[in-house]
Amino acid sequence: MGRKIFVSYKFKDDNVFPLTTSVWGSTVRDYVNLLEEKIDSSNHIYKGESDNEDLSDYSEDTIWEKLKDRIYDSSITIVMISKGMKEPYRSERSQWIPWEIAYSLRETTRNDRTSHTNAILAVVLPDTFGSYSYYITDNQCCSTKCRSLNTSFLFKILSSNMFNKKNIDEEKSNCTIGSNVYRGFPSYIYSVKWDDFISNIDTYLLFAEYTNKMSDDYNIKTKIE
Repeated sequence: MGRKIFVSYKFKDDNVFPLTTSVWGSTVRDYVNLLEEKIDSSNHIYKGESDNEDLSDYSEDTIWEKLKDRIYDSSITIVMISKGMKEPYRSERSQWIPWEIAYSLRETTRNDRTSHTNAILAVVLPDTFGSYSYYITDNQCCSTKCRSLNTSFLFKILSSNMFNKKNIDEEKSNCTIGSNVYRGFPSYIYSVKWDDFISNIDTYLLFAEYTNKMSDDYNIKTKIE
């Protein structure tokens, strides 16, 4: 049985590594198109934001009307993390991605049927230099490999649902780099590099589905600040 996947992304962001040798470079939408080509044909993809429409003057009900058909019928949301995903001079409430994530996380009832909280996976795209360091830093610690996530870079609705496991201290250990290291799945929203994801799509979708099944173990935030 296929999955119904909603993809949230910044349509025109071109701060990404080019997928082709075209002089025009690539945008996040090109990565979404490639994902459609690679993903199992039994899966169905709903695409999110497609323009730069400002949401400042819209009520929550109006925004939901624009998104409900795509999000309500999905069970997994993939959010494409890209270097230019945020518009720094606009509030988060006036941008599409935070609303798409918030509604993916909420339980919504339509016609006596309730859509439960989606599984969510953060797929991190390389910047124009092919680097992920704006968000992911690979480290060597505790005799193994580990990584640091720059969650402050993200929209708050994303960062507040990372490292949000209720008993997170039980999975914490000290590290030689001077930071805490968490084992397992400390975040409801798991982050993965594009290169790793596209070569093993189903595994990472299963990661997201696993945390979704264990959602009671996480402090899930659905409010946009």
